[in-house]
Amino acid sequence: MRKGEETRAKILDAAEISVLAKGFAATSIDELIAETGITKSGFFYHFRDKNELAKALLERYVENDERIYDEIFSRARELADDPLQAFLLGLKLLSELLSDLPNGHPGCLVAVICSHERAFDRDIQEINRQAALMWRRRFGAMFRDIMQVYRPREPLDVDQLADMVSTVIEGGIILSKALKEPKNLPAQLLVFRTFIRLLFQPAAS
Repeated sequence: MRKGEETRAKILDAAEISVLAKGFAATSIDELIAETGITKSGFFYHFRDKNELAKALLERYVENDERIYDEIFSRARELADDPLQAFLLGLKLLSELLSDLPNGHPGCLVAVICSHERAFDRDIQEINRQAALMWRRRFGAMFRDIMQVYRPREPLDVDQLADMVSTVIEGGIILSKALKEPKNLPAQLLVFRTFIRLLFQPAAS
C-alpha cells in the first residue's frame, strides 16, 4: 500500500471508531488530525470536507460487509448443495465470526446514518438506501432458491423475509450494546437460524 493510501486508511479507521462511539456530528476534523498525526492540509488532500469523509466511510463499510457475506455464504454453498442447508450453515459461520470479536461488534455505520439522516446529504442517504436494497436482493435470492425446493409452512413475502436478516443483525448490534452483552448478536443469529429451519421444515403428518 502506498503512503497516500495508508494515510487515507488511517484517517478512515480513526473516523469510524469515533463516529461509532459518539456520532458523526461529535467527530471533528481537528480530533482526527490529532489522532492520526497528520496536518490539516494533509486531511483536506484526502477529503474535501466532512461530507466527503462520511461518504468514503459508508462506501468502505458497505464494501467490507459485502466481502464478508460473499466469503461466508460462498463457502457455505461449497460445503452444502442443498440451498436451505447452505443458508443455515452460512448463518452459523457468520455467528461464529461475530463471536470471535473480543469486544463485540463495534457498531453499524448504516444505522448511525439512518439515526442522524439530516446530518447527511442526499448522496449519502441514497448510498445507505442502496445498501439496504442490495442486502434485500442478496438474501432474497437465497430464499427464492430455498423455495424452489422447500415450501414455507406459512405464506410470506420473500423480500420481507430477506429484510429480516438485516433486521436481526442491526437489532442484535443495538441490543448487544444496550445490554453490554457482546454475545447477544451472534446468539440472535442462531435464534434466527432456528426460525428459518422451522419455517421450511415439513409439517409433521
